Amino acid sequence: MKREESVDYNIKAAWHAIARMYNQQAVKHDITTSIGFVLLNIDSSEGTPATKIAPLMGLEARSLTRMLKSMEEKGLIYRKQDENDRRSIRIYLTDTGKKKKEVSRQVVKTFNKAVREKIDEKDLLAFFRVISDIHEIIEKNSIYK
Repeated sequence: MKREESVDYNIKAAWHAIARMYNQQAVKHDITTSIGFVLLNIDSSEGTPATKIAPLMGLEARSLTRMLKSMEEKGLIYRKQDENDRRSIRIYLTDTGKKKKEVSRQVVKTFNKAVREKIDEKDLLAFFRVISDIHEIIEKNSIYK
């Protein structure tokens, strides 16, 4: 089998192209793609519990901790003890963080609009079904268990 015919190669190649495109946009706004994704996963008005962000992004908590520290140093977020659960810390966006989140949101919307203009809805739905099935194979039925 040629590498171009393997499922993982095509997923990886597509993701790398998307990541490059997102990084080109992110650097214009002094952030990274990863920071943009974190910003998108923080509720703009209510904040988000720190423990909820990593699972939303498919990250390990350790990786997110370093990123949150960096984001705090850049003035994008701040941490505050949860009013209802004193053991929990919520992450809130600063005004700068909200602006960068909006930039990230627009970049994602623009990309998705371009994809939807080029790819037929039926084909896109088939893609979503296939990628969901692949994810399920990895998560639930791993052949490597």
